[in-house]
Amino acid sequence: MTGIVPAVVEPELTGTNTLLVIIVLAIALGALAMAVVFRKQVLAAGEGTDNMKTIALAVQEGANAYLTRQFRTLGIFAVIAFFALLVLPADDATVRIFRSVFFIVGAGFSSAVGYLGMNLAVRANLRVAAAAESVGREPAMTIGLRTGAMVGMLTVGLGLLGASLVVLFFQDSAPDVLEGFGFGAALLAMFMRVGGGIFTKAADVGADLVGKVEQNIPEDDPRNAATIADNVGDNVGDCAGMAADLFESYAVTLVAALILGSQAFGDKGLVFPLLIPAIGALTAVAGVYLTKPKVGENGLRTINRSFYLSSAIAAVASVVLAYVYLPSSFSEFTNITDALVNADGDPRFIAASAVVIGIVMSAGILALTGYYTGTEYRPVKDVGKSSLTGAATVVLAGLSVGFESAVYTTLVIGAAVFGAYLLGGAALTVSLFAVALAGCGLLTTVGVIVAMDTFGPVSDNAQGIAEMSGDVSEQGAQILTELDAVGNTTKAITKGIAIATAVLAATALFGSYATSVFEALVDANPTEDEFLQFDVFDPAVLVGVLLGACVVFLFSGLAINAVARAAGAVVYEVRRQFRDIPGIMEGTGRPEYGKVVDIVTKDSLRELVTPGILAVLAPVAVGFGLGVTTLAGFLAGAIGTGTLMAVFLANAGGAWDNAKKLVEDGNHGGKGSLAHEATVIGDTVGDPFKDTAGPAINPLIKVMNLVSLLIASAVVSLSVGEDQNDVLRIIIALVAVAVIVAAIYVSKQREVTMGDEPATTATTTA
Repeated sequence: MTGIVPAVVEPELTGTNTLLVIIVLAIALGALAMAVVFRKQVLAAGEGTDNMKTIALAVQEGANAYLTRQFRTLGIFAVIAFFALLVLPADDATVRIFRSVFFIVGAGFSSAVGYLGMNLAVRANLRVAAAAESVGREPAMTIGLRTGAMVGMLTVGLGLLGASLVVLFFQDSAPDVLEGFGFGAALLAMFMRVGGGIFTKAADVGADLVGKVEQNIPEDDPRNAATIADNVGDNVGDCAGMAADLFESYAVTLVAALILGSQAFGDKGLVFPLLIPAIGALTAVAGVYLTKPKVGENGLRTINRSFYLSSAIAAVASVVLAYVYLPSSFSEFTNITDALVNADGDPRFIAASAVVIGIVMSAGILALTGYYTGTEYRPVKDVGKSSLTGAATVVLAGLSVGFESAVYTTLVIGAAVFGAYLLGGAALTVSLFAVALAGCGLLTTVGVIVAMDTFGPVSDNAQGIAEMSGDVSEQGAQILTELDAVGNTTKAITKGIAIATAVLAATALFGSYATSVFEALVDANPTEDEFLQFDVFDPAVLVGVLLGACVVFLFSGLAINAVARAAGAVVYEVRRQFRDIPGIMEGTGRPEYGKVVDIVTKDSLRELVTPGILAVLAPVAVGFGLGVTTLAGFLAGAIGTGTLMAVFLANAGGAWDNAKKLVEDGNHGGKGSLAHEATVIGDTVGDPFKDTAGPAINPLIKVMNLVSLLIASAVVSLSVGEDQNDVLRIIIALVAVAVIVAAIYVSKQREVTMGDEPATTATTTA
């Protein structure tokens, strides 16, 4: 294949391309301006009764307190990573410095998207509840969607802003600097996903097990001490965590596309990947305004219509752009490698087709995920029906749904990756760029996807505030129940699409890793035996595949076990309060909500460290210890296993959640029945599946790919050629392994004290 070892190119921008990047920058600023507009629209809505305001204020204070403490914890990791990047090789000192600087920028943007999205969501939930009571379903739904639109515009605006500034100022060095930007976004998103996921699901599981199962009271009953923590968790997990996750998907996909684009399309390869998501920013605004709920129309149908319309507009616009902007042959490009000058195919057709493949794939995943997690389809109905025979059959039925859905979703993603790959023909670099462009096609839908996702926790919290306040009529409560059910499905759908973006970005980064290794090997002037190949039958590759799969399983186990421990502490604390505080069940005693918030805050911040260390240091241990060939297999194993595991966990959890909703709507005996108890248990099993471990796998595989890309040249230089230093290489690997082992050991020593002890001993102990 041609293009396997591209020569060094310097795709400096021409005057026209510089102008186009400035236009992209202007679109990014416009998206941020629209975020401000949507925020003002949401805050202009009525806030409801004093009781609603009091409850909403408690949720706001809890969410702000948690994120403030989380950012202080993550700041330590950010400082360490900043200086570590300064040590890693780069083309020159300026690139090395600004790679670290933009690591901080990427981490800061990821944090900002998460924090600002959560900040509006905890104000919007109150307004949605008030609107459902005072003005009806359509205005309430519009407030929820405008909240999501604000987060969506923030995501695309900051993503485009960071990438376009780097391309504008660094031009030929932009791909190297962007590695830092993407790594910062991915690292912070992973920590926020893990920490927020542990927080929200520990509170949710604890609240359900004691409130619903033991005390037989409703989900958001104010007598349950875990309700405020549960509502806080929805925001720090599903709002802040998911927003940061989708932002880093946006940033990392752009990073991979720009790295490969500069090799495949020269200077135009630095600009075209920016233009596609810029189109997506514009079509996302159109999608927001096209989402006008119709009287009597199912809310999910309204949201899906917005998605499909904006996707179709983006697809048409992207095809037109490709044929207007790109030349008809590779010989017309400037600043590309000699190996690609005579590459086969029409660049316009390759680029346009790749983008459309990404958009079509997102639509396919939306349909598949909706089928496997929606209440109106057979999979969830079957899980709900299985509740008639107990909790065990509910768990078995949900596992079956998760396993089956993972197969079909992975086939859709695999078909998209392979279809895009085939577009490049014999030129590997072009094929990998086509995969990255498919990811860019998916990015055109991110604005709407984020809006869909944020709608879920906002509607969920709105229902909680309504129930806890007791100030909403039966009609208003029914509206909020319907919106909550729609939100459950949209959250499941967006998790599926987020997984797809992770796979496309990781595949493209994997390609970037391969080309980086080959370039480093050429620079090291190796012997023929040292010039490594990534042959699948090489035992080194197979060992790497197994290790990559192991990390995904270990990461998932650590995350789920962390939820189990923290939830156990919540259970004991809520039981204690029901037992020791007089008048709680009668409504005359007030639960100590703050103690539960404090428990899950401390536990989640402590528990997020071990999975984070594993994600960052596992590639370091494999790469320096076993070499770049094994590391290539490691990344392949992590991508393949991570895709299946993430879909399985997300869809199984979504099916259990909506099966519970089916029963609560009056099916199979309704609330308080044995069937309801069985689905509550299924839902609590699924909670850490769908909201902790599953979503956290997305940034996990991207973090590991980015770390591998960053250390590739260092691993090669210490392994072969004149700078070979096996002693230093092994020491680095052993230190990484030692840190991982120590972190896991410490994590395993934490236990939940068994018994109904007071809160001070019911929390986890190190």
